[in-house]
Amino acid sequence: MRERAGARQKESLSLPILKVRSRSAVARPGVDLPKRTNRSARIGVRPLERARVPRDTVALARFLLGKVLVRQGASGIATGRIVETEAYLETDPACHAFRGMTPRNRSLFLDVGHAYVYLCYGTSYLLNVSSEEAGTGAGVLLRALEPLCGFERLSLARGAGGRWRDLARGPGRLTAALQVDRRHDGMDLLARGPLWIGSDGTEIGSIGESVRIGLSKAADARLRYFVAGSDYLSGARRLNV
Repeated sequence: MRERAGARQKESLSLPILKVRSRSAVARPGVDLPKRTNRSARIGVRPLERARVPRDTVALARFLLGKVLVRQGASGIATGRIVETEAYLETDPACHAFRGMTPRNRSLFLDVGHAYVYLCYGTSYLLNVSSEEAGTGAGVLLRALEPLCGFERLSLARGAGGRWRDLARGPGRLTAALQVDRRHDGMDLLARGPLWIGSDGTEIGSIGESVRIGLSKAADARLRYFVAGSDYLSGARRLNV
């Protein structure tokens, strides 16, 4: 598994930097586009190097803040900056891998940097990033994104309404906005493809932390991390200060 992952890593690094150019925004009903999309935006995103990605679950949850999630599909490219994450440890009763590997959660046991996508309560898909070494079940939930470009096409296609900042504010909205589902489960997120994570060199400021949201198990564990001051966070305001 490590040799194949290494080969994919070298291949992805040999590719040119992704240049994303958003279309000029046109006022349309249902989506309140920000002013910055009225001009062409050019974003250079490089795939993350697996050797430089932390394997420790908490370290990974903090490391992913500020990185860029890229969705490439038939309708074009959409990108969003990760602003909120939650860590789920191997020994954590709230982690899906707590009781061992099953056909449903086996992607959590892959090497660091793979997608674990599951259907929550039959309504929303949630996107996680596997952590630790291969064989250890742990991961990081992506809770919220700051939309960068391409979201207007995907969101209009699915009939999304409301404000721009709400399109990916929350893990269910995030996957709905980017049209992520079980087809993406097990994908290598550190290699270019339909769904991957990269960096555009942006450095974030301070990182906030709080208890995780909506849990009944290990509810007091402070394993939720976010970009302090971001306008795109989910959860109650008291958790984001």
